[in-house]
Amino acid sequence: MNLDKIIENSLESNADDYCYKNNTESSYYIFNKDCREGLKKIPDNNIDFIVTDPPYFIDGMDNNWNDGELKRRSKYSNVIGGIPAGMKFDRKQGENLQKFLEPICLDFFRILKPGGFCIIFSQGRLYHRTAMALDLAGFEIRDLMAWKYEGQAKAFSQDHFIKRDKNKTEEEKEKLIAELRGLKTPQLKPQMEPMVLAQKPREGTFVENWEKYQVGLMNTNESLDGKFPGTVMEVSKNIRKNETDEKIEHMTVKPVHLISHLIRLFTKEGQTVLDPFVGSGSHAIAAVMNNRNFIGYEIEKKYFDIAKNRLEKEVYQKSLF
Repeated sequence: MNLDKIIENSLESNADDYCYKNNTESSYYIFNKDCREGLKKIPDNNIDFIVTDPPYFIDGMDNNWNDGELKRRSKYSNVIGGIPAGMKFDRKQGENLQKFLEPICLDFFRILKPGGFCIIFSQGRLYHRTAMALDLAGFEIRDLMAWKYEGQAKAFSQDHFIKRDKNKTEEEKEKLIAELRGLKTPQLKPQMEPMVLAQKPREGTFVENWEKYQVGLMNTNESLDGKFPGTVMEVSKNIRKNETDEKIEHMTVKPVHLISHLIRLFTKEGQTVLDPFVGSGSHAIAAVMNNRNFIGYEIEKKYFDIAKNRLEKEVYQKSLF
């Protein structure tokens, strides 16, 4: 089924709600709407690959991922309510994430072709919740993958809290600060971002499934470092710097180079990639760059416009060559 047929039930009268481009090599549609509504309109067994980076429900941020509320609380800072984002341990974060993802993963399972792969970016302490949502939907959890990078250390000392303790004398405070010198909260420096690799069960053998749906196998010729594709991927600092030279106001932008690798690993040209949380559009750009069709949803108008502009620029640049 071609892309226009897949999304025909999603097209509405208001053209401002979506952007699209039909090319001979690849086409894309991005909808400015909640993916929980949009996914319902995609027919069963029609998507070749899903790769997405959903909200993680970081403490202090709005669970509905409302951009206005997010800006109000974070003010583009890593400090929320006096504590660096992600440092407050709250079991409800994981519970909320899993509850949010479970119905979405059910739709993923329905719309993916048998044997199709789904990759969801996650976070160290929330990975199991993401994997569980996929598992409960019927997916096979194939592996844990990771994007290796150098993040900022988030552990912090207790000096500030000790100094504010009104029940201690200055001498007691100084003694305790000296005792705890070098001891910080248990947040290791982040050096990777985990991804859940899941697969919808095949119909028959790998070969039989491939002959029917053209998915279910991976392209082992695709590699980031000239070696057999592995579970840990690293994007060089030079490549990341070149990409980040483009100023994008979004908190969780992924390297286009990394997403391109994943797309080439699990799809072939002309197939359809889905991302229900488009954000600034990096996944869409990676799909278009690699001649794959793309369907995406972005609930925030601001990021929808950013993704739209970036895609139009990418399509124009491709047309020059």
